[in-house]
Amino acid sequence: MRRWSPWLVSALVLGYLFLYGPMLSLVVYSFNASRLVTVWGGFSTKWYGILAQNEKLLDAALLSLKIAAASATGAMILGTLCAISLIRFGRFRGRLLFMAMATAPLVMPEVITGLSLLLLFVSLQQLIGWPDGRSAVTIAIAHITFATAYVSVVVQARLSQMDSSLEEAALDLGARPLKVFMTVTLPLIAPSLIAGWLLAFTLSLDDLVVASFVSGPGSSTLPMVVFSSVRLGLSPEINALATILLGTVAICAIFAGRLLAKRDRK
Repeated sequence: MRRWSPWLVSALVLGYLFLYGPMLSLVVYSFNASRLVTVWGGFSTKWYGILAQNEKLLDAALLSLKIAAASATGAMILGTLCAISLIRFGRFRGRLLFMAMATAPLVMPEVITGLSLLLLFVSLQQLIGWPDGRSAVTIAIAHITFATAYVSVVVQARLSQMDSSLEEAALDLGARPLKVFMTVTLPLIAPSLIAGWLLAFTLSLDDLVVASFVSGPGSSTLPMVVFSSVRLGLSPEINALATILLGTVAICAIFAGRLLAKRDRK
C-alpha cells in the first residue's frame, strides 16, 4: 500500500484551501451580524430573513432558473441532433463547415457572442418585427446558441464509443429508424444527455456577459443583479444567497453520489 508523503498531503491541503477557502469564508460571513462583510460582528441569521424579503433578488433568481431550464432543454435537443449528424451520417458535403460552426462558441469570446446576438436581434426586429425588444426570450435563445456546442461535444463522445451493431441489429429485425432511436440509441446515450443538460443549465445560470447584451428592462438575471449590487458595495445578503446556492449544489451532489453508489452495489 502506497504511503502518503508529507509533501503530497501538504500540496493536497493547500490545493483544497485555495479552491474552497473563499467559499468557506463566504458561508461563515453569511452568518455575520455586521453589515460590513469583512468585520465579524457576531453570529446572526438576520440576513437570511432580509433576503427572503428582497423581491428583486428572488425574482431574478426565479427568472434565472426558468431561463436556465428552458435553454438547457433547447440546447440538449439541438446538441443531440448536431452530434448525431456528425457521428452517424459520416462525411457529407459541408461537414467541416458545419462542425466548425457548431463548435465555434466553445472558443468564441463571450463579448463577441453577446454583441453578435444583439445585432442579430436588432436586425430581426427591424425586418420582421420579432423579437419585440430584449426580454427573457432573447436571453434563452442566446444561451441555447452557445450551450448547444457544449452539449454536442458531450453527446458526440458517447456516440463515438457506442456499439453501432446494436442499432443495426434492431434495423435487421424490422424496427423503423425512429423506433431504433427511441428504444436503443436514446437509452444508451441518456447519461450523456443528462450530463449535457446539467452543463447547459450551469452555463446559463452562471452567464453574465452574454445576458448583459441581450437582456432588456424587467429581464435581469441573478448574475446581473448580483454584479450590479456588488459594484455599489457588497451586501451580506449576497453571502446568504450564495450559501443557499452552495448548499443546494452540495445536497444534489451527495444525493447523486448515493444513487451511484447504490447502483454500483447492485
